[in-house]
Amino acid sequence: MIHHPEPIRVSPNRRFLVTANGAPFFWLGDTAWELFHRLTREEADEYLENRRRKGMNVIQAVALAEFDGLHTPNPYGHLPLLDDNPDMPNEAYFEHVDAVIDLAAEKGLYIALLPTWGDKYNKMWGGGPVIFNADNAARYGAWMARRYADRSNLIWVLGGDRPESHEGVDFAPVVRAMANGVRSVVGPDAVLTYHPNGGRGSSSTFHNDDWLSMNMWQSGHLEPDLPNWEMIAQDYARTPIKPVLDGEPNYEDHPINPFTRQWRPELGTFNDYDVRKQAYRAVFAGACGHTYGHHSIWQFYTPERTPVNFPQMPWREALDRPGASQLIHLKRLVLSRPYLTRIPDQAMIRLADETRPRRVQATRDSEGRYAFVYVPAAGQTVEVSLDGLEGGMIAAWWYDPRTGEARQIATLERTASVRFISPATGPDWVLVLEDAFRRFPPPGSAPNEG
Repeated sequence: MIHHPEPIRVSPNRRFLVTANGAPFFWLGDTAWELFHRLTREEADEYLENRRRKGMNVIQAVALAEFDGLHTPNPYGHLPLLDDNPDMPNEAYFEHVDAVIDLAAEKGLYIALLPTWGDKYNKMWGGGPVIFNADNAARYGAWMARRYADRSNLIWVLGGDRPESHEGVDFAPVVRAMANGVRSVVGPDAVLTYHPNGGRGSSSTFHNDDWLSMNMWQSGHLEPDLPNWEMIAQDYARTPIKPVLDGEPNYEDHPINPFTRQWRPELGTFNDYDVRKQAYRAVFAGACGHTYGHHSIWQFYTPERTPVNFPQMPWREALDRPGASQLIHLKRLVLSRPYLTRIPDQAMIRLADETRPRRVQATRDSEGRYAFVYVPAAGQTVEVSLDGLEGGMIAAWWYDPRTGEARQIATLERTASVRFISPATGPDWVLVLEDAFRRFPPPGSAPNEG
């Protein structure tokens, strides 16, 4: 019998995610959009095990996939629907989806499941075809939810990288119908969110909808240092309060092109440093987690497949790229201190370079026990207010986001503010400040469940 992990819920303060027993859950995701469509079960097991070892715990995948998902069969020769009819799902196809979800459960992983990609209701671009309207979307959402009612390792994601309206056509009713179909089965406590198109967030259309548990942004892939911290802060300030995260930031090894949006690799590609900057700044701005992505893995590229936007390597080669291995240190850092009381506090930063590449981001414990400050450049000066921290003596550490190593640099008498210069190596660092008498373990060590 497969042991499924505890369901994920929104925390009592509505800012974070927790397991059903109340333990903090930091969403560390990966984008595997074509997982069900392109991989065999053996390949899926290989991929999922790699992500489990890297500390990832949420895998974002799509039932009706983007790349001709209705007409190109899965590796076993099965299409998802009969006659492109959402009311006629193909049992053989969904048995494979079942098996991959269960593989994830055995590894303690959650699937952030998109019932469909957005081109199946808004063919603004992509293959489509459009098959959903509000009536059959509601029935399909409810059918999906009933099928997986006994799988506790699911988080539901509506949408799929398409805007809610285009050229005067409003597609939000279709999204709402599918979402409410899911919600009618899974009940009020299950987590539902929405994956928007690039540069947008779920909150712009759906924030006040009862079915939406959590907001999601796609900061996207146009250029480095897109201000996802502003996107997160915008939703953090909304009422009613809902958790928020960046569910699709820049992908590692994705081409950069802010000019024509053709993403040609001669202009460079995003690297692990770009990945870390977006992750730490979003989380310290108030996000309840973060999603990693690799440009070869979301599409599970192999030389036999048509490449999308110049992937640099086959997906297996991309599994161990540096950025994929480094974000576990962010997860370990935030869980090594009391988690559910963490708040963003940019007022801590008294002096820092505010250009986007050198944007410093601060977060702290609302009870004053600790603070984290992300410093993106080597040798960067930052002045930090200590007003929000408790204790007469403050312990200061530099935490390396590449390795997870921490070294204590000083124990300071309490003053109004202190200037620090990040180490000359790097480039980026996290400054950890805390009440010296709390006797926390070193930053990034055993998770604190408080």
